[in-house]
Amino acid sequence: MQLTTNCSFLENEILDVARLFPRRPESITHAFRYAQDGGIFYNDFVLDGEPFSFQDRGQVCNEIEWKRLERRFAKLHLYEILSQKYQTQMPWGALTGIRPTKLAYTELENGRDFRPLFEKMQVTEENIRLVEEILQTQKGIYQKSSANVDLFVSIPFCPTKCAYCSFITAPIEKTKRYIPAYLDCLDKELAAAKPSLKNLRSVYIGGGTPFAIDTPELERVLKATAQAIEGREIEYTVEAGRPDVFSAEKLSLLKAYGVNRICINPQTFSDETLKKIGRKHTVADFYNAYALSQKYGFTVNIDLIAGLADETPDEFSKGIEKALALGADNITVHCLSLKAGAKLKEEMSYIENAAISQMIASSRELLSKNGYKPYYMYRQKYQAGNNENVGWTKENKACIYNIDVMEETTDNYAVGANAISKRVFLGVERIERMASAKDLPTYLEKIDELIAKKRKFFE
Repeated sequence: MQLTTNCSFLENEILDVARLFPRRPESITHAFRYAQDGGIFYNDFVLDGEPFSFQDRGQVCNEIEWKRLERRFAKLHLYEILSQKYQTQMPWGALTGIRPTKLAYTELENGRDFRPLFEKMQVTEENIRLVEEILQTQKGIYQKSSANVDLFVSIPFCPTKCAYCSFITAPIEKTKRYIPAYLDCLDKELAAAKPSLKNLRSVYIGGGTPFAIDTPELERVLKATAQAIEGREIEYTVEAGRPDVFSAEKLSLLKAYGVNRICINPQTFSDETLKKIGRKHTVADFYNAYALSQKYGFTVNIDLIAGLADETPDEFSKGIEKALALGADNITVHCLSLKAGAKLKEEMSYIENAAISQMIASSRELLSKNGYKPYYMYRQKYQAGNNENVGWTKENKACIYNIDVMEETTDNYAVGANAISKRVFLGVERIERMASAKDLPTYLEKIDELIAKKRKFFE
């Protein structure tokens, strides 16, 4: 697909809208003009030689404002053209951003109900209600403050690499030699982070699969983290991950270091699917890991993915029912996404499957009926059926870290390879990011340089 536009800041937005559709034009030409005296936006499109013209009026006070409006108008009109041309509607309409809830908060903070905007962008009523429910669930937790900070610790090691995974990971047998040096670097980073963690909201140790490393190695991470956070009693999550690396010894260690939340991720309740996606554990292994975790009193999250392998909507719904039967505190429903770097991305170019949308719809119905509330949500490019990922929670069990990260309400100090730190500047609505090296050798080689840059970044 070829795109030509006189508006460079719109290139990604225009392409993102076009990519929503399984069928697309071969060429798109776009021309934008703004008549300042009348506040009129002119957008002209030519799709495969067919012309379309639109006029919109908007109140503009500065360049940032007219760029915001132009993005909205251009995306909406291209969506309208393609939706009519291919007789296809998307559940999120012309919205292409990762965080619809953040857009809703922005409207509310500017004294406007977000519903009219979402309706204008042709978001379905079901998804507007989903956003309303999430904002309701976040009350009392959502806290916008650039004085606060969350801590993320990256453990980029896994037993195997799943077919859908895009993270820079490899089977631990191939990367195990890096672990001692990696832990040395984490010790340095966490010690350097301590002065920036005064108003700490939460800690999240993720991956990869943190439980993939051996127990003494895991204790080094927990000890260095404890020293950085000075033993404060706050929300503390470890993404324990895959059942095949669980042990009572590791769970006991988490408890001793103040961890109060863990994630156990079966992804599916089908042994056949687990084999197809490259996992070495079974459903029985998951049940054993879950039962073991219950002895320690952790708040537990379970991840499931809609659209894996050849699962049917009925099979996926039965998986949701099995998760509900366990009574997990949080159940996160992900929708399969074709990400760059994943094996599936090499084998497929687009996921066009109405069955996956049916899975998402049934998960909403089942979880709602059983008393769970949606508490955070995000979207990804190339996501099956243009759907979303939603975290569901029991009463008073929502994860603060997930809300802070998804709503971008506070700073995030991230240590380790492939970790991205964020500074949130409220009032000017600006976010700055600083990424660590993705691959282990580069991270290890440049650790001192990274620490110096990060110290300055968080001054």
